[in-house]
Amino acid sequence: MVVLMAGTGWLSAVVTFESHRYLNPMLWNIIDRRTRPHRWREVNAIVEATEHDNSCKDADQAPESDPSLTVDYEALEAVLVAEAVQWAESKLCPVTLYLYDLGQGFADEEHFTNVAVRFSDED
Repeated sequence: MVVLMAGTGWLSAVVTFESHRYLNPMLWNIIDRRTRPHRWREVNAIVEATEHDNSCKDADQAPESDPSLTVDYEALEAVLVAEAVQWAESKLCPVTLYLYDLGQGFADEEHFTNVAVRFSDED
């Protein structure tokens, strides 16, 4: 909801969370799986729709996105952490950004093994 208030010589807009839910930034969560967390120059990055995590125990519930906008899986290799964040924020639906050490995450399907626990009772 946007509320415009006008006064003498001023105009103010109040934007509630609900009104900008689907505007950038779309980065809603970060899961850092780096074993070397002080390395920021070259990391691997993966994004998935945040709604994928709705089945996780104790997860906040993200709204379902339009299927034509949903990011099922996208990845970047050897990027700055700042680039990964900016890339994630540019998506058209709310996403979770997974960070991995260079050479980890998607080279051997490690990411899919790590997130498979979302669908089990073992999380």
